Amino acid sequence: MKKQSLLWIISFFLTLFLAYYQKATGPSYPISGSVLIDNREIDYRFDRTHGGESDHIVSFDIGSQNFAGTLLWKRYKVNENWNEIPMINNNGVLTASLPHQPPAGKLIYKILIDDFKKKYLLPEEEPVIIRFKGEVPVSILIVHIVLIFLSMLLSTRTGLEIFSENPSYKNLIWLTLVLFILGGFVLGPIVQKYAFGEYWTGFPFGTDLTDNKVLLAFLAWLPALFLILKNKNPKKWVIFAAVFMFIVFLIPHSLFGSELDYNQNNKKNIEEVNSIVK
Repeated sequence: MKKQSLLWIISFFLTLFLAYYQKATGPSYPISGSVLIDNREIDYRFDRTHGGESDHIVSFDIGSQNFAGTLLWKRYKVNENWNEIPMINNNGVLTASLPHQPPAGKLIYKILIDDFKKKYLLPEEEPVIIRFKGEVPVSILIVHIVLIFLSMLLSTRTGLEIFSENPSYKNLIWLTLVLFILGGFVLGPIVQKYAFGEYWTGFPFGTDLTDNKVLLAFLAWLPALFLILKNKNPKKWVIFAAVFMFIVFLIPHSLFGSELDYNQNNKKNIEEVNSIVK
Protein backbone atom coordinates (compact mmCIF):
# COMPACT_ATOMS: atom_id res chain seq x y z
CA MET A 1 0.00 0.00 0.00
CA LYS A 2 1.30 3.43 -0.93
CA LYS A 3 2.13 5.76 1.95
CA GLN A 4 -0.24 8.45 0.64
CA SER A 5 -3.17 6.02 0.66
CA LEU A 6 -2.29 4.86 4.17
CA LEU A 7 -2.23 8.46 5.42
CA TRP A 8 -5.71 9.05 3.97
CA ILE A 9 -7.02 5.86 5.59
CA ILE A 10 -5.62 6.85 8.98
CA SER A 11 -7.15 10.32 8.60
CA PHE A 12 -10.50 8.81 7.69
CA PHE A 13 -10.66 6.53 10.74
CA LEU A 14 -9.54 9.30 13.09
CA THR A 15 -12.32 11.52 11.70
CA LEU A 16 -14.80 8.66 12.04
CA PHE A 17 -13.79 8.30 15.68
CA LEU A 18 -14.33 12.03 16.24
CA ALA A 19 -17.76 11.92 14.58
CA TYR A 20 -18.86 9.09 16.87
CA TYR A 21 -17.32 10.72 19.93
CA GLN A 22 -19.07 14.02 19.19
CA LYS A 23 -22.42 12.26 18.84
CA ALA A 24 -22.07 10.04 21.92
CA THR A 25 -20.72 12.61 24.41
CA GLY A 26 -22.73 15.75 23.67
CA PRO A 27 -25.44 17.02 26.03
CA SER A 28 -28.08 16.42 23.34
CA TYR A 29 -27.39 12.66 23.12
CA PRO A 30 -30.26 10.61 24.65
CA ILE A 31 -29.91 9.09 28.10
CA SER A 32 -30.36 5.33 28.13
CA GLY A 33 -30.17 2.57 30.68
CA SER A 34 -32.19 -0.21 32.27
CA VAL A 35 -34.21 -0.68 35.42
CA LEU A 36 -35.46 -3.75 37.30
CA ILE A 37 -39.26 -3.61 37.61
CA ASP A 38 -41.33 -6.56 38.82
CA ASN A 39 -38.30 -8.87 38.38
CA ARG A 40 -37.92 -7.76 34.76
CA GLU A 41 -35.06 -5.69 33.38
CA ILE A 42 -36.55 -3.00 31.16
CA ASP A 43 -34.55 -0.67 28.93
CA TYR A 44 -35.32 3.04 28.72
CA ARG A 45 -34.21 5.91 26.50
CA PHE A 46 -35.01 9.56 27.16
CA ASP A 47 -34.38 12.38 24.65
CA ARG A 48 -32.42 15.50 25.56
CA THR A 49 -33.23 17.64 22.54
CA HIS A 50 -36.38 18.48 20.59
CA GLY A 51 -36.69 20.36 17.32
CA GLY A 52 -39.79 21.97 15.85
CA GLU A 53 -42.98 23.56 17.12
CA SER A 54 -44.64 20.47 18.61
CA ASP A 55 -44.74 19.20 22.18
CA HIS A 56 -42.24 16.50 23.05
CA ILE A 57 -43.58 12.98 23.53
CA VAL A 58 -42.03 11.03 26.41
CA SER A 59 -42.61 7.28 26.23
CA PHE A 60 -41.63 4.20 28.19
CA ASP A 61 -42.37 0.68 27.02
CA ILE A 62 -43.10 -1.25 30.20
CA GLY A 63 -44.76 -4.15 28.38
CA SER A 64 -47.82 -4.43 30.63
CA GLN A 65 -51.18 -2.76 31.14
CA ASN A 66 -50.86 -3.21 34.92
CA PHE A 67 -48.77 -0.10 35.48
CA ALA A 68 -49.55 3.59 35.84
CA GLY A 69 -47.11 6.38 35.12
CA THR A 70 -46.70 10.09 35.87
CA LEU A 71 -44.54 12.52 33.94
CA LEU A 72 -42.89 15.06 36.26
CA TRP A 73 -41.39 18.22 34.77
CA LYS A 74 -40.42 21.80 35.48
CA ARG A 75 -38.41 24.57 33.83
CA TYR A 76 -34.64 24.35 34.13
CA LYS A 77 -33.04 26.62 36.77
CA VAL A 78 -36.45 27.93 37.86
CA ASN A 79 -37.54 27.61 41.48
CA GLU A 80 -40.98 26.08 40.96
CA ASN A 81 -42.95 22.97 41.89
CA TRP A 82 -42.95 19.87 39.72
CA ASN A 83 -45.79 19.64 37.22
CA GLU A 84 -47.47 16.23 37.18
CA ILE A 85 -49.00 14.76 34.02
CA PRO A 86 -50.69 11.31 34.10
CA MET A 87 -49.25 9.05 31.41
CA ILE A 88 -51.48 7.03 29.09
CA ASN A 89 -50.89 3.28 29.08
CA ASN A 90 -51.54 2.06 25.54
CA ASN A 91 -50.81 -1.67 25.21
CA GLY A 92 -48.01 -1.46 27.72
CA VAL A 93 -46.45 1.78 26.43
CA LEU A 94 -46.69 4.76 28.78
CA THR A 95 -46.79 8.16 27.06
CA ALA A 96 -47.22 11.82 27.98
CA SER A 97 -46.17 15.16 26.48
CA LEU A 98 -43.80 17.89 27.59
CA PRO A 99 -45.10 21.34 26.54
CA HIS A 100 -43.26 23.05 23.73
CA GLN A 101 -40.74 25.70 24.81
CA PRO A 102 -39.21 28.73 23.06
CA PRO A 103 -35.87 28.16 21.27
CA ALA A 104 -33.09 27.31 23.78
CA GLY A 105 -35.67 26.73 26.52
CA LYS A 106 -34.86 23.79 28.78
CA LEU A 107 -37.04 21.53 30.90
CA ILE A 108 -36.03 18.87 33.40
CA TYR A 109 -38.16 15.76 33.61
CA LYS A 110 -38.47 12.26 35.03
CA ILE A 111 -41.20 9.64 35.17
CA LEU A 112 -42.78 7.86 38.13
CA ILE A 113 -43.86 4.26 37.52
CA ASP A 114 -46.47 2.71 39.84
CA ASP A 115 -47.51 -0.96 39.92
CA PHE A 116 -49.78 -0.17 42.91
CA LYS A 117 -47.38 -2.02 45.21
CA LYS A 118 -44.16 -0.14 44.60
CA LYS A 119 -43.09 3.06 42.84
CA TYR A 120 -40.07 3.49 40.55
CA LEU A 121 -38.49 6.81 39.58
CA LEU A 122 -36.72 7.06 36.21
CA PRO A 123 -33.99 7.94 35.70
CA GLU A 124 -32.99 6.74 39.14
CA GLU A 125 -30.39 9.45 39.66
CA GLU A 126 -30.53 12.91 38.07
CA PRO A 127 -33.57 14.03 36.02
CA VAL A 128 -33.26 14.45 32.26
CA ILE A 129 -32.53 17.92 30.86
CA ILE A 130 -34.08 18.53 27.44
CA ARG A 131 -33.42 21.59 25.26
CA PHE A 132 -35.92 22.82 22.68
CA LYS A 133 -34.90 24.35 19.38
CA GLY A 134 -36.38 25.50 16.11
CA GLU A 135 -36.62 23.19 13.12
CA VAL A 136 -33.46 23.27 10.98
CA PRO A 137 -33.96 22.35 7.29
CA VAL A 138 -32.53 18.88 6.79
CA SER A 139 -30.63 19.86 3.63
CA ILE A 140 -28.80 22.73 5.39
CA LEU A 141 -28.03 20.58 8.44
CA ILE A 142 -26.62 17.70 6.37
CA VAL A 143 -24.38 19.95 4.26
CA HIS A 144 -23.17 21.72 7.42
CA ILE A 145 -22.23 18.43 9.11
CA VAL A 146 -20.59 17.02 5.96
CA LEU A 147 -18.47 20.15 5.45
CA ILE A 148 -17.37 20.27 9.08
CA PHE A 149 -16.18 16.67 9.09
CA LEU A 150 -14.60 16.96 5.64
CA SER A 151 -12.59 19.88 7.00
CA MET A 152 -11.67 17.73 10.00
CA LEU A 153 -10.58 14.95 7.64
CA LEU A 154 -8.42 17.38 5.66
CA SER A 155 -7.01 18.96 8.81
CA THR A 156 -5.91 15.56 10.07
CA ARG A 157 -4.55 14.59 6.66
CA THR A 158 -2.63 17.88 6.46
CA GLY A 159 -1.04 17.17 9.83
CA LEU A 160 -0.04 13.66 8.69
CA GLU A 161 1.60 15.13 5.60
CA ILE A 162 4.78 15.47 7.68
CA PHE A 163 5.27 11.72 7.15
CA SER A 164 5.37 12.11 3.36
CA GLU A 165 8.75 11.90 1.63
CA ASN A 166 8.21 15.29 -0.03
CA PRO A 167 5.57 17.11 2.06
CA SER A 168 3.25 19.41 0.09
CA TYR A 169 1.04 21.49 2.37
CA LYS A 170 -0.34 24.28 0.22
CA ASN A 171 -3.41 22.66 -1.38
CA LEU A 172 -4.27 20.73 1.80
CA ILE A 173 -4.19 23.88 3.94
CA TRP A 174 -6.34 25.81 1.46
CA LEU A 175 -8.90 22.98 1.20
CA THR A 176 -9.03 22.63 4.98
CA LEU A 177 -9.72 26.32 5.51
CA VAL A 178 -12.20 26.73 2.64
CA LEU A 179 -14.32 23.79 3.81
CA PHE A 180 -14.05 24.88 7.44
CA ILE A 181 -15.12 28.43 6.62
CA LEU A 182 -18.11 27.19 4.60
CA GLY A 183 -19.18 24.68 7.25
CA GLY A 184 -18.34 26.64 10.39
CA PHE A 185 -18.72 30.31 9.50
CA VAL A 186 -21.33 30.24 6.71
CA LEU A 187 -23.66 27.31 7.35
CA GLY A 188 -22.92 27.11 11.10
CA PRO A 189 -24.52 30.50 11.87
CA ILE A 190 -27.45 29.69 9.56
CA VAL A 191 -28.09 26.47 11.50
CA GLN A 192 -27.77 28.42 14.76
CA LYS A 193 -30.28 31.02 13.55
CA TYR A 194 -32.87 28.39 12.63
CA ALA A 195 -32.36 26.51 15.89
CA PHE A 196 -31.98 29.29 18.45
CA GLY A 197 -32.72 32.59 16.74
CA GLU A 198 -29.14 33.93 16.82
CA TYR A 199 -26.43 33.72 14.16
CA TRP A 200 -23.50 33.74 16.58
CA THR A 201 -23.43 33.23 20.35
CA GLY A 202 -19.71 32.77 20.84
CA PHE A 203 -17.03 35.40 21.53
CA PRO A 204 -17.52 38.33 21.87
CA PHE A 205 -21.31 38.01 22.18
CA GLY A 206 -21.64 34.93 24.35
CA THR A 207 -20.06 31.78 25.76
CA ASP A 208 -21.36 29.16 23.33
CA LEU A 209 -18.53 26.62 23.33
CA THR A 210 -19.37 25.26 19.89
CA ASP A 211 -19.02 28.69 18.29
CA ASN A 212 -15.88 29.45 20.29
CA LYS A 213 -14.12 26.22 19.39
CA VAL A 214 -14.85 26.86 15.69
CA LEU A 215 -13.27 30.30 16.05
CA LEU A 216 -10.20 28.96 17.89
CA ALA A 217 -9.63 26.16 15.38
CA PHE A 218 -9.76 28.67 12.52
CA LEU A 219 -7.29 31.00 14.22
CA ALA A 220 -4.92 28.09 14.79
CA TRP A 221 -4.67 27.49 11.04
CA LEU A 222 -4.02 31.12 10.05
CA PRO A 223 -0.24 31.13 10.83
CA ALA A 224 0.24 28.03 8.64
CA LEU A 225 -1.62 29.75 5.80
CA PHE A 226 0.46 32.91 6.28
CA LEU A 227 3.72 30.94 6.05
CA ILE A 228 2.55 29.19 2.88
CA LEU A 229 1.74 32.54 1.28
CA LYS A 230 5.23 33.75 2.22
CA ASN A 231 6.75 30.61 0.63
CA LYS A 232 8.11 29.44 3.97
CA ASN A 233 7.97 26.00 5.59
CA PRO A 234 4.83 25.80 7.79
CA LYS A 235 5.63 22.34 9.22
CA LYS A 236 5.58 23.31 12.91
CA TRP A 237 2.40 25.35 12.58
CA VAL A 238 0.72 22.58 10.55
CA ILE A 239 1.44 20.08 13.32
CA PHE A 240 0.21 22.52 15.96
CA ALA A 241 -2.97 23.45 14.04
CA ALA A 242 -3.88 19.84 13.19
CA VAL A 243 -3.36 18.63 16.78
CA PHE A 244 -5.16 21.67 18.19
CA MET A 245 -8.15 21.17 15.89
CA PHE A 246 -8.31 17.48 16.81
CA ILE A 247 -8.32 18.36 20.53
CA VAL A 248 -10.95 21.05 19.96
CA PHE A 249 -13.19 18.50 18.25
CA LEU A 250 -12.89 16.25 21.29
CA ILE A 251 -14.93 18.85 23.20
CA PRO A 252 -18.55 17.54 23.23
CA HIS A 253 -20.82 19.27 20.75
CA SER A 254 -23.33 21.83 22.14
CA LEU A 255 -21.57 22.00 25.51
CA PHE A 256 -22.42 25.35 27.19
CA GLY A 257 -24.74 26.01 24.23
CA SER A 258 -27.59 28.51 23.92
CA GLU A 259 -29.85 28.51 26.96
CA LEU A 260 -32.99 30.53 27.63
CA ASP A 261 -32.93 32.32 30.97
CA TYR A 262 -36.53 31.89 32.16
CA ASN A 263 -36.02 34.19 35.13
CA GLN A 264 -34.73 37.01 32.92
CA ASN A 265 -37.45 36.30 30.37
CA ASN A 266 -40.19 36.50 33.01
CA LYS A 267 -38.71 39.77 34.33
CA LYS A 268 -38.75 41.20 30.81
CA ASN A 269 -42.40 40.18 30.29
CA ILE A 270 -43.41 41.80 33.59
CA GLU A 271 -41.63 45.03 32.62
CA GLU A 272 -43.39 45.05 29.23
CA VAL A 273 -46.78 44.58 30.88
CA ASN A 274 -46.08 47.33 33.41
CA SER A 275 -45.07 49.73 30.65
CA ILE A 276 -48.34 49.05 28.84
CA VAL A 277 -50.40 49.59 32.00
CA LYS A 278 -48.65 52.91 32.68
